[in-house]
Amino acid sequence: MSHPHPELGSPPPLPANGLRVTPLGGLGEIGRNMTVFEYGGRLLIVDCGVLFPEEEQPGIDLILPDFTSIRDRLDDIEGIVLTHGHEDHIGGVPFLLREKPDIPLIGSKLTLAFIEAKLQEHRIRPYTLEVTEGHRERIGPFDCEFVAVNHSIPDALAVAIRTPAGMVVHTGDFKMDQLPLDNRLTDLHAFARLSEEGIDLLLSDSTNAEVPGFVPPERDISDVLRQVFAGARKRIIVASFASHIHRIQQILDAAHEYGRRVAFVGRSMVRNMGIARDLGYLRVPPGLVVDVKTLDDLPDSEVVLVCTGSQGEPMAALSRMANRDHQIRIVQGDTVILASSLIPGNENAVYRVINGLTRWGANVVHKGNAKVHVSGHASAGELLYFYNICRPKNLMPVHGEWRHLRANAELGALTGVPRDRIVIAEDGVVVDLIDGRAKISGKVQAGYVYVDGLSVGDVGEPALKDRKILGDEGIISVFMVLDSSTGKITGGPHIQARGSGIEDAAFTAVLPKIVDVLERSAQDGVVEAHQMQQLVRRTLGKWVSDTYRRRPMI
Repeated sequence: MSHPHPELGSPPPLPANGLRVTPLGGLGEIGRNMTVFEYGGRLLIVDCGVLFPEEEQPGIDLILPDFTSIRDRLDDIEGIVLTHGHEDHIGGVPFLLREKPDIPLIGSKLTLAFIEAKLQEHRIRPYTLEVTEGHRERIGPFDCEFVAVNHSIPDALAVAIRTPAGMVVHTGDFKMDQLPLDNRLTDLHAFARLSEEGIDLLLSDSTNAEVPGFVPPERDISDVLRQVFAGARKRIIVASFASHIHRIQQILDAAHEYGRRVAFVGRSMVRNMGIARDLGYLRVPPGLVVDVKTLDDLPDSEVVLVCTGSQGEPMAALSRMANRDHQIRIVQGDTVILASSLIPGNENAVYRVINGLTRWGANVVHKGNAKVHVSGHASAGELLYFYNICRPKNLMPVHGEWRHLRANAELGALTGVPRDRIVIAEDGVVVDLIDGRAKISGKVQAGYVYVDGLSVGDVGEPALKDRKILGDEGIISVFMVLDSSTGKITGGPHIQARGSGIEDAAFTAVLPKIVDVLERSAQDGVVEAHQMQQLVRRTLGKWVSDTYRRRPMI
């Protein structure tokens, strides 16, 4: 198995008979999925998603792929193929289209409807091409065929990309539920046909590669939800992804069966469910869905609220309910259902929300204590089955953290893919398919680009480090007036602390040390302001460290 090396340099020019694959996100992480394909000087992008921030990224709203490597080649982009409508696959599209609004978007009906609604907020009217499974479309030098795959959102597609350099199949996110709620199976017949033609490189979803066996069918959840609904005496509050239409359908069906009304809470949830209903992906019995403002007129035993926040996102509706910062107040006897799995890295945030809800008396039902969610990604058994059908000549695991990528690579090796033809890459690592072999050829810039409010890319790692210090250790401010010619103190020093846990009065002990070091430096002829600031910072910093074992920002 080939794998990235930290000393990789820039890739050489691509040979005329080669296909270049450059992942800019989604490898070594869950989210931010984006892959750039290059042939004959032209580019095709598959997906452009976002990653949601973790605790050590305070103040950050979203994390984007790094567009640096393609920024001066925007005119070479033939289009962006979107495999499905989840945020980690479409959330970055508005930020790329801000740089060139006329890049065509190619995807299924629901996927395009979700991204078009999102782009309206950015005042961008995109060029779109709607495709369906079985559809074959020439996009510049790329001959793309779209294949139905089953996932936790309707209308998901894999894409087979044919070029003179060979055929690449990108699975997108998929699983092989044999009893899907929408009766839309992963099209194994189509994958077998592509296999007969010859799959030169397979990019395969790795998220559940460590999980043995097969993912249980979505239908199993309906009975569990009915049991929860049958036992609930007060309100039922369901937290789900705003795009998980299958799960919302099961909630609607259970609510209808038990005589409850449903209200959607949260802008993205209201928008997406409206789109899904209008396009026929969500079946809503008449009178079942009501506006959240009318719920006060209904008894608690007839109410279901569907909101966002299943991953513990601090600004989502469920987190705010847990913190008593939402118009909907959790009361004793409410039932809360977290209808999603835990995205790696979100565990602490989710359990914090569960604890908060439980504190106010809610009965919290989640994947840890009831079968209220099944994954949308193929487990190891399904991946083995899939590789035996596809028989790829080269394999490149995608969509997963390092442990997922390695586990997926091992599965490929077990099914007979030669180990020297399995490429484990990471974001920015360039893989070239030349003469039927996939090999790493270099690396391009692919760091995190942070969205903070309206600024994109302005906040970097140094700013985040400062924010973390401020959050963990606080800040100490020192004020004084110095004579610029002599360096003598004419006012101060005055010291104030915020968030450090140190009382302002405590600094009386260090004031003589600061005065002494400044007077000695003035005698030595040091009067430059920056040098004197550094002297104060070092003197005060050492005193705080020795006295309190803390390192606040000074």
